[in-house]
Amino acid sequence: MRFPRVGETIQIQSYKHDGTLHRVWEQTRILKADSNVIIGANDQTIVTESDGRRWRTKEPAITYFSTTEWFNIICMIRQDGVYYYCNLGSPATFDEEALKYIDYDLDVKVFPNRSYKLLDEDEYSLHKRRMNYPEKLDNILKTHVQELILWIKEERGPFNLAFVENWYHFYKSM
Repeated sequence: MRFPRVGETIQIQSYKHDGTLHRVWEQTRILKADSNVIIGANDQTIVTESDGRRWRTKEPAITYFSTTEWFNIICMIRQDGVYYYCNLGSPATFDEEALKYIDYDLDVKVFPNRSYKLLDEDEYSLHKRRMNYPEKLDNILKTHVQELILWIKEERGPFNLAFVENWYHFYKSM
């Protein structure tokens, strides 16, 4: 797999398990990319939903995509602190077109005080039945929800404020 270059602007595409396009973020600047992680940043980027609806993000964000973990993390930098939106999804891949992953519906929202909330369990159950998620996949995702919660509690990686501050400073200096 080729990795994007630091400074390159890429698109991010999420898909559903059945291969349908779910959502596209038009522009994310690459801050780091290696065989384990792709870190990017964007600010007021256009997002296109599968139904064609378009909207623009409201704040700067640092994006964290792993090539091994079954989740990705969006660190949204707001006036009152850093909020996190974590998508349970396949490990990220990159090709000439975009960074890509499969979105598996479950999300975790993390607030500046480190409290968190698991979201979209009903949507996950519905899609699990409709798209016939294999039991092995269901077990992987449940394991990675717990891994993600451990990262939150231990302030690991993106959940450490220094991580967000350092990468945001680097992004602004580009």
